[in-house]
Amino acid sequence: MATDLIEIDRENPSETALDRAVDAIRRGKVIAIPTEALYTLVADPMNLHAVTRVFKAKGRESVRSLPLLVADAMMVEELTGELSKRFHALVRKFWPGPLSIILTAPSKVPLKVTGMTGRLSVRQSSAKIAQLIVTRMNQAVIATSANISGQPTCSSGIEVFGTMDGRVDLVLDGGVCSGAGSSTVDITEPYWRMIREGAIPEKEVAECLKGL
Repeated sequence: MATDLIEIDRENPSETALDRAVDAIRRGKVIAIPTEALYTLVADPMNLHAVTRVFKAKGRESVRSLPLLVADAMMVEELTGELSKRFHALVRKFWPGPLSIILTAPSKVPLKVTGMTGRLSVRQSSAKIAQLIVTRMNQAVIATSANISGQPTCSSGIEVFGTMDGRVDLVLDGGVCSGAGSSTVDITEPYWRMIREGAIPEKEVAECLKGL
């Protein structure tokens, strides 16, 4: 499989590049795009062939879940049904932005996407390309770091191409992305847990969820 590379302006992406990216995702392909902090692999979570290809591209164990990007809280609600006060509080304060929220996965999401855990991580990115792709798809998309599992994350399109040539179908090269990765909080249990502290400190999450 040959990997294509397209240069793209992160703040003013061309319609042609976006159309090509969305078309690839709809056809079950795996692409890489720049986000606010790093490059991310994107694919259709409802296409099991595409899901398998993401795991294979990363060399990722199938018992690890694949995070999803969404357009907004309403898209999550359409996917999962009623959401908790904790979810809404976090979304109001931190979305769009670097906070991933772990929820109980709905039955409509393939169990393979959850790594057979029944839990799902969702986030609304503040990166324009990510927002436009999710909006055009009109559904959530897989968004997992563009790297081989166990290796450093890629911060440029050229780096993704060099690392994952032949593993992904398309790389949108928007130059260098630099920033802290997203924080991840699990709100599926009676007591919330910070799974990973990234750009958003745990103390800010604690303050937001105080009393909830």
